[in-house]
Amino acid sequence: MIAIGSDHGGYELRQIIMKHLKERGIEYKDFGCPDTSSCDYPVYGRAVAKAVASGECEKGIVICTTGIGISITANKISGIRCALCSDVLSAELTRLHNDANMLSLGAGIVGPNLAVKITDTFLDTEFSGEERHSRRISLIEK
Repeated sequence: MIAIGSDHGGYELRQIIMKHLKERGIEYKDFGCPDTSSCDYPVYGRAVAKAVASGECEKGIVICTTGIGISITANKISGIRCALCSDVLSAELTRLHNDANMLSLGAGIVGPNLAVKITDTFLDTEFSGEERHSRRISLIEK
């Protein structure tokens, strides 16, 4: 199951991503926000990150206007490796090399079509498992 959440700046893109996940038959849990009214991104970034860190959800997707603040928030939770991606190659490599368990998107930076491609790449790419990458992830976690 995928955890997903956004602030008001990411609300519309979150709706598009959730529709796409549903079309692909991918289960998700929506952590909000409820609409486009101004709200605080740390509330939603933290909720998604906690769901991933606890094992309730396998991966997470968080969205705000730039993707920066919400990714910083997510990365404050132990066990989270949240990558802000604005292109498909970064989404692929963060899974292959960093075993990122959360994706952050900037709704004001990437359009819906690109965001869907980034999301698909992130979700469909497995961690390489190579020793050098595993070693580096261990160093990050220390």
